[in-house]
Amino acid sequence: QVQLVESGGGLVQAGGSLRLSCAASGRTGSVVAMAWFRQAPGKAREFVATISWTSGSTNYADSVKGRFTLSRDIAKNTVYLQMNSLKPEDTAVYYCAAGRSRQYDYWGQGTQVTVSS
Repeated sequence: QVQLVESGGGLVQAGGSLRLSCAASGRTGSVVAMAWFRQAPGKAREFVATISWTSGSTNYADSVKGRFTLSRDIAKNTVYLQMNSLKPEDTAVYYCAAGRSRQYDYWGQGTQVTVSS
């Protein structure tokens, strides 16, 4: 089993920045990718970004490309989502996920990000 603990959410003004963290623990040896998703009230969950645990290769949703940066700290089993130039439409609960194969098997509890205008 893998446990994911998210942190770093909060309230920020439009144009500001936040850094989200997701620390993985447990049996993480088979995890090949970690990702962030978000869900705003009344909206479906949407993909934000993913990173290969082994290579560090990243992919981003078009809506955040150029503003968000996903990175990993292998020693700490932690991924970070640096969010810059935040917009009110970025307001959502952000969820960290870890995948062993093609699916994301483990999910964190989510952390609230609120961007005020």
